[in-house]
Amino acid sequence: MRQAVDREASVGLPGRAWVIAGCGVASALHVGKLPAALPVLTQERGVTLVQGGFLLAMIPFADKTLGAVLGQMADRLGARRVMQTGLTLLGVGSLIGAMASAPQALLRARAVEGLGFLMAVLPAPGLLRRAVPDGAVLSRALGWWGGYMPTGVASGMLLAAASQAWLGWRITWGCLGLLAWVCVLLIGRSVQSDGQPRSAAGAWPVALQQAASGLRATLSAPGPWAVAVAFGVYSGQWLAVVGFLPTVYAQAGWAAPAAALASAAAAGVNLVGNVWAGRLLARGLAPRVLLCSGYGAMALGAVGTFTLTDVAAYAAVLVFSACGGLVPGTLFALAVRVAPAPTLVSTTVGWVQQLSSFGQFVGPPLVGALAARVGGWQWTWVFSAVCGVCGAVLAMDLQRRWAWGGVAGVRRPPLRGGT
Repeated sequence: MRQAVDREASVGLPGRAWVIAGCGVASALHVGKLPAALPVLTQERGVTLVQGGFLLAMIPFADKTLGAVLGQMADRLGARRVMQTGLTLLGVGSLIGAMASAPQALLRARAVEGLGFLMAVLPAPGLLRRAVPDGAVLSRALGWWGGYMPTGVASGMLLAAASQAWLGWRITWGCLGLLAWVCVLLIGRSVQSDGQPRSAAGAWPVALQQAASGLRATLSAPGPWAVAVAFGVYSGQWLAVVGFLPTVYAQAGWAAPAAALASAAAAGVNLVGNVWAGRLLARGLAPRVLLCSGYGAMALGAVGTFTLTDVAAYAAVLVFSACGGLVPGTLFALAVRVAPAPTLVSTTVGWVQQLSSFGQFVGPPLVGALAARVGGWQWTWVFSAVCGVCGAVLAMDLQRRWAWGGVAGVRRPPLRGGT
């Protein structure tokens, strides 16, 4: 049995799975483009730390209110259709932001991007499940998918910093908007059609009743709640720390290119943890081991990031991000497994994304306000420590649900490291 699992885990992913993951990375570029621009916006537009925190959080604004509803839309209307619509809106929001001249206009543009971002990424696990039905290979695919955010954020930081030094931030944002529209075409050419929308089978009152039933089934199940809250306490602290790194380094006197490169690398190493989470789950390692390791490393890494200096502080933030990647890579696999039914995978992921985005929405402003209140970043680690404790408690419950729960058609490899 173990040999069979290893053999399945080593199988390469289908090309359409890479296209889906690539479009997730392209979507996350819009999260990474802002941290590189924040120092410029602070100087040119007078954006404060708290305003900067809300700008970082506006991508998750729509996510934290509409995740489950849009997930149900993806389940009923078709995951590919919703993903293409989201990418289209993401491009529109980026182009509007490129023409904005005041913080209020930027906030509105980021809200549009937030809606598009959610619609672009929440159908992806369902699409991957359709493209990769085997459980062990699906764990690997979801591990790669879990890295779309750090990869996109890191790439966005690097590309935005280089491009805005040459072309300015407005043209940079416009180009990223056009890239989102290119992804619409790639999804259309590479991903299998959704077929007839489920809502077209009957009258609108019937369709709405069925949609409400799907939402009720998802939100009444404890599994989606546990995964969603666990994701929220992860994402809030990750974006708060990584999103403010360029500002922290700029205040410390770093040159802009060095600050951008160091911040991008800190974001990018998160992919390592995501990929290893997928591999280790495929080989049967217990989710609680991965989750507790990830949350614990983030708490310790945050302490070092904001209390140590120079090389030691930067090594600590690399540990924070790389080992923290074990958390989303594990939680995406759990989200697919704890869905109440196979037809509710996108709805479950939407709810997970909703609470994840709530964490991203409240985390950066809280950390920005804390830094402004105490006059520095030295107490930021307290926020990560509290999040880590909450995550470790949730990991115990999620371990039991991984062992006993799950949707039909997803075969889980045998566990190692506890049941």
